[in-house]
Amino acid sequence: MSVELKKKYGERVQRLPLNAGFTCPNRENGKPGCFFCDETGSGFTTFAGITIKEQIQLMKERYRKKGIKKFIAYFQNYTNTYAPLEILEQTYVQALDEDVVQLDIATRPDCINEEILEMLKRISQRYNISVSLDMGLQTANYHTLVKINRGHTLAEYINAVLMVKKFGFEIVSHVILNLPGDNMLDVIESAKILSALRVDGVKIHSLYIVEGSMFGEMYKRNQLEICSLETYVDRVVRFLENLSPRITIHRLVADPPTTGTLFGNWGKSKLEIVNMIERKLEDDDTYQGKRAKVI
Repeated sequence: MSVELKKKYGERVQRLPLNAGFTCPNRENGKPGCFFCDETGSGFTTFAGITIKEQIQLMKERYRKKGIKKFIAYFQNYTNTYAPLEILEQTYVQALDEDVVQLDIATRPDCINEEILEMLKRISQRYNISVSLDMGLQTANYHTLVKINRGHTLAEYINAVLMVKKFGFEIVSHVILNLPGDNMLDVIESAKILSALRVDGVKIHSLYIVEGSMFGEMYKRNQLEICSLETYVDRVVRFLENLSPRITIHRLVADPPTTGTLFGNWGKSKLEIVNMIERKLEDDDTYQGKRAKVI
């Protein structure tokens, strides 16, 4: 993905993860949230009690020492379109200055509407910046979405993507390719749906289990079956084969949090798993889009 950003902006661009202090409709009023999510809101940003501008400046100082001059403001934790419209606008604008070239907002399919997208369009035009939305599908299997308490349907995801595309914003979708209950058909169908919707990018995740999540409690009670690493690698390869070659792959596997992880990546490093996927692609003489029926 760093290569794509360099092509777009002419130099290296650094993503700055921000914590806006929002919550999620799926965790309010005692709700358990998605079964894989903990109290950090599936984010790695731990800033608390400081403003967006202060967060930005702290991180910029670190990366400027490495010669980086352009940045993406990435609102990562929880659901970053889940607040009154005026609060959202004030929050996003706080992150913008001459060094920020893109606004990246992580959200949910059931928390997108045309009023929010109209506001983002105004910000994009006023500040001459790109806008990208990160939005989780996780799986095309409707029954799995219910079982893991995602709180939205496949139809709502499709509707949200179509809205975002209508406004011309980049959309990057997240998928977890080894959710309990899913099989290879679900993996392939997820690739086909993302291709048909013409999403711009995909972040592929393996399921990691963290303290404070519903899956974490199930894991400790031996009630959770996790597929083997070999099965995960095979699923990634089959997913890529059925994914349109024009979709940018942002990630093949995620890094689990450094603390509170009960299970993550089968004890392997991210690089080791990426290498396994690349070897499997080579051994099978296959590549992204080889079996794609939707381009």
